[in-house]
Amino acid sequence: MQTRLADFIKNSPQGKEADAILRSCVHCGFCLATCPTYQLLGDELDSPRGRIYLMKQMLEGQPVSWKTQLHLDRCLTCRACESTCPSGVRYAELVDISRDLVEKQVKRPAGKKMLRYLLRKILPNPLLFKPLIKSGRFMRPLLPSGLKKKIPTIRKSQRQWPAARHRRKMMVLEGCVQPTLSPDINPATARVLDTLGISLITTAQSGCCGALAYHLNAQAEGVKAMRKNIDAWWPFIERNEIEAIVMTASGCGVTVKEYGHILRHDPAYANKAARISAITKDISEILATEKESLKLLLNKHKSGSISPRIAFHSPCTLQHGQQVRGLAEQILLAAGFQLTSVPDGHLCCGSAGTYSILQPELSQQLLKNKVTALESDQPTEIATANIGCLTHLQNGTKLPVRHWIELLDEQLSQ
Repeated sequence: MQTRLADFIKNSPQGKEADAILRSCVHCGFCLATCPTYQLLGDELDSPRGRIYLMKQMLEGQPVSWKTQLHLDRCLTCRACESTCPSGVRYAELVDISRDLVEKQVKRPAGKKMLRYLLRKILPNPLLFKPLIKSGRFMRPLLPSGLKKKIPTIRKSQRQWPAARHRRKMMVLEGCVQPTLSPDINPATARVLDTLGISLITTAQSGCCGALAYHLNAQAEGVKAMRKNIDAWWPFIERNEIEAIVMTASGCGVTVKEYGHILRHDPAYANKAARISAITKDISEILATEKESLKLLLNKHKSGSISPRIAFHSPCTLQHGQQVRGLAEQILLAAGFQLTSVPDGHLCCGSAGTYSILQPELSQQLLKNKVTALESDQPTEIATANIGCLTHLQNGTKLPVRHWIELLDEQLSQ
């Protein structure tokens, strides 16, 4: 793709990055076949290729309107297009650059601007989020049915987090909404790792991974959260106390794995961020490296009863963002679960961070399609690897939806 970036951007780090990404696109259109919004709307401007044209026009100095903003807002940033692209176009990075610029040029209505502000301030803050959800749960019987469905269920933690008793240690990011909505995910992860001779630890100094603010076009706010986590984790890395930083929410995982790239121009944090990204692993990647020990444990705990039928939903942030595919599924199979067939497993469920709140109509269409696919082979339960997907899917099905690590923990506890 030929480019002539405008003077306001071309010599900046962002401009150089955007120019390189644009030039890598060959207009092939392979991305159209895997783009969820293009499949729903049939409008090329709601496809990666169409959005790339819009972003190119903006970066070349052409006028930007609410229409450009609308089509970029409708993008899920699911990155299925990146998995399909034969040219390796870094589409998600280009969207982040462009959304930031559009936000500065196109004024949003006050109500929409306030909603985005509240999402950035409430969701990453457990001190605000947890009481709000509890209040919503208390008032739920009095609310209209449509609003009732939007208030997520709070699950209670059933078992304890094991004490840090092993020489081998790993750090886990607690997350923002996960401890409130599904508090047993990280304790279940700690119990599984404990059986493998690994202690999972936390630090209260870490917080939101930064993804929520960063992808809501408050990038400086997102980067501030990233630096805070780096400061919290770095002493443990310097003292060689931890082998890895474990992610149990793939949405956080894909962001922390990109700290090194996002902060590459920051002289104070570039090297630390690169190191943290290098040792950050999804829990499925950790367990895949411990597969021989895990096999021995699973063989001891296999029951003679009929294996549960599980439909596994691989989050976009895992399969497209992190490019981690099949590991959780292999572990579940080794644990004795039956995995059902899921058509169009590459497509987004419609959660996509705050997308389900900001684009409810498209999100609900995608949810309906995804639930139909997941239920098509008659599973007894749905498993996934991200709290956002888990909560969103549970709003669309009567089947229980859980993190797959909880299923493995139960199997090992029998």
